[in-house]
Amino acid sequence: MAYVKATWQRRWWGVVAAWLVCIVGWTWVMLLPDRYEASARVYVDTQSLLKPLLSGLAVEPNVDQQIKLMTRQLVSRPTLEKVARMTDLDMKAKTPEQTESMLENLASKISIADAGRENLYTISYQDADGEQAKKVVQSLLTIFVETSLGKTRQDISSSQRFIEEQLQQYQKRLVDAENALKEFKQKHIGMMPGQGSDYYAKLAESSTLLRQAQLDQQEAVNRRNQLKRQLVAEEPELTAAAVAAAAAPANSEIDVRIQELKKQLDQLHLKYTDLHPDIQGTKRLIEQLEAQKKTAQVGLASDPSGASARVQNPVYQQLTISIAEADGTVASLSARVGEYQRRYNELRNASNMIPQVEQEYTQLMRDYGVYKQNYDDLLKRRESATMSGEMESKTDTVDFRVIDPPFVPSQPAWPNRFLLVSLVTLGGLLTGVAVAFLLSQLRRTVTDRRVLRELTGLPLLGAVSRVESDESRRRKRKGLMRYLAALGSLVAAYGAVMILQLVVSRAG
Repeated sequence: MAYVKATWQRRWWGVVAAWLVCIVGWTWVMLLPDRYEASARVYVDTQSLLKPLLSGLAVEPNVDQQIKLMTRQLVSRPTLEKVARMTDLDMKAKTPEQTESMLENLASKISIADAGRENLYTISYQDADGEQAKKVVQSLLTIFVETSLGKTRQDISSSQRFIEEQLQQYQKRLVDAENALKEFKQKHIGMMPGQGSDYYAKLAESSTLLRQAQLDQQEAVNRRNQLKRQLVAEEPELTAAAVAAAAAPANSEIDVRIQELKKQLDQLHLKYTDLHPDIQGTKRLIEQLEAQKKTAQVGLASDPSGASARVQNPVYQQLTISIAEADGTVASLSARVGEYQRRYNELRNASNMIPQVEQEYTQLMRDYGVYKQNYDDLLKRRESATMSGEMESKTDTVDFRVIDPPFVPSQPAWPNRFLLVSLVTLGGLLTGVAVAFLLSQLRRTVTDRRVLRELTGLPLLGAVSRVESDESRRRKRKGLMRYLAALGSLVAAYGAVMILQLVVSRAG
């Protein structure tokens, strides 16, 4: 209450300050130039009929993101310079400083906002000249549509060029990988993954055959040695009487031997050809036995009495033939052992290389698989990009519909003088109160006993009350009436200014 009383003491200064602020503010509001706002509404239709039909076949650009980007690009410097050229605003700027100021002013007055619905945008611009504002909005609308249509085609074209370059690179890599894989397969034929297991089976089979051949060879060598020991105990020649005594059983034994060899030859024919060493050896042995049989028969026929001298021992001859047969068998088995040993060594060396071959083959296939997959993906994307380009060039994936063409209302959009006059009046009143309060604090006055004690710091002994006379009360009433009249005139002036503004706005 002390502050209120002190402010009330300086109320006339407040009235004067309020009048000054209101007069200056009202004059400033009345002198503000009018600005007209041109606006247009455009609807972006992204629900194309081809979109669900070509889903998964053609590239579907993010239309919403592109539109948002285009709305931001409309206030970029290149766009502003293009708008200035289209509306001849650049003709007014003579210096670089004026050009910068013109572009900044142009950007500050452009507004692009959603119109409250999906894909519905409002483009507006304010200027003192309504026709100029309409030209700017029309230019922005044209740039908005052209930029959106050309941007997608440009993106698709650049994407196709990039994909073609990548396809050429991956095609070269794929051809190199295929050639390397082909050369590797030719070099390591039979040792590729999936074929290596045959090597281990062949190695085991070859090892078994080698051991069996070595065993047969050892048996043949032992038999040949036994025959040689028997040959040492026999005489090469016998007397005719001994021969005649042994001729009959010897001939029968030779016949049995010939029959056995013929059976053995038939069995060999089932397995081998005539050029096989076993067949050749058996044939030679049969021929020798038949020749021996004929020789014995001829000897008996020429000397039936046995008076002639000595003849060859048939047992000795048979052992000689058996030893020759054994030598042939040993030689054949030795050749077989050598061949099996060579195969075994080759398979053993090859089996040691199989893990390395599989590792190198895996690396080649991994690189080839990556190149092949990327190449196939690029081929699919190239077709998709081509289809997207055809769709973009022959159809409209985005349809721009101008809902409201550029329009300029007859009433200015700014300033709102009714609101500004009211704010100036309210500001003047608040300024008057603030001025009165500040003056009361700069020049302190004593309004009651408490303030006096605070100012002096001395004890208060007493107070003398003032008795108001009729004259003093009349003076207070007159002063209050004058103060109210001053405030009333301020309010009346505010009303007059509002009425004047209303008349001017209707007349305009």
